[in-house]
Amino acid sequence: MPSTETQPVTDPAKQEAFAAEVVDVLNKGALALLASVGHQTGLFDTLAGLPPSTSDEIAEAAGLDERYVREWLGGMVVGGFVEYDPGGHTYRLPPEHAASLVSAAGPDNLAGMMQYIALMGEVEQQVVRSFREGGGVPYSAYPRFQALQAEETARVYDHGLVDTILPLVPGLTDRLTSGIDALDVGTGQGHAPIVMARAFPASRFHGLDLSEAGIAAGRAEAAELGLGNVEFVLGDSTEVTGQYDLITAFDVIHDLAKPARTLAVIAKSLREGGTFLMADIAASSRLEKNVGHPFGPALFGFSVFYCMTTSLGTGGAGLGTVWGQETAERMLTDAGFRSVDVRFVDGDPLNVYYIARTS
Repeated sequence: MPSTETQPVTDPAKQEAFAAEVVDVLNKGALALLASVGHQTGLFDTLAGLPPSTSDEIAEAAGLDERYVREWLGGMVVGGFVEYDPGGHTYRLPPEHAASLVSAAGPDNLAGMMQYIALMGEVEQQVVRSFREGGGVPYSAYPRFQALQAEETARVYDHGLVDTILPLVPGLTDRLTSGIDALDVGTGQGHAPIVMARAFPASRFHGLDLSEAGIAAGRAEAAELGLGNVEFVLGDSTEVTGQYDLITAFDVIHDLAKPARTLAVIAKSLREGGTFLMADIAASSRLEKNVGHPFGPALFGFSVFYCMTTSLGTGGAGLGTVWGQETAERMLTDAGFRSVDVRFVDGDPLNVYYIARTS
């Protein structure tokens, strides 16, 4: 008997438009990898300092192999990153493009973020296996992650931690100037407490992380700078010891195996009148509110390929992008914080800042 099921009606125009979108995704995925190479090899910085130049001149200035540089330039030209003059066979990086691609752009340097796309590719097969078998990809599978995270946070915190982010907490700058005890949870390579220790020599800073390599890097940088008011401790975020006037956690809570327990421990580790300053994903816990988010696909990609899977890999909560503003505020309240103030920083579309107090 003929089937009585109604076949869906296909809109040819919609189908064609979506196919074009998928092709665009493919092209831009390749561009992301090429941009990552341009950042890591210094090609964007080199181009920004040159007049229109040939591939030989660019390769010589960058100290790189010309054949690779020429092919990379081709991708940058057809991708719209770099301009090309076929008459003189010269390439030029417009200053309007350089503003988003060079190291001097600081937190506006989006080329540095492209390295995460390459990092995802390195663990793709392990993530695919986790889709089929459950569990997660261990943190040890990401040997470059902490270095990338340190580079990213340095771009933000070197420019804005002292002058923009810390002043979000009323009176905090004055207290840090006078001298208080501060702890940075999940400190990674410790750059945030080092920035603060240099700016506020009367205060005492501590960094806590499970990564031996991260703690070693923090100690090495502090020693190189001759900082006597910052120390780093190897330990779990659920086992904070001591009492502090300020505790910070920058883009780390949603990655943890036990975020709720960590927040509860942080709340109990604050002195009377102390503050917990937390930076985390600027997104909603409700999926429909993230449609149209300028970094929406990237956030979900980062979660699948790192945030969620590393947490699940330790038997943790695997919050991923479920951790949005609504969930964060609820978990802070459940942890014992009596007041939570939510703040945003111009020029930082990826993070929202929570000022939480227990009294």
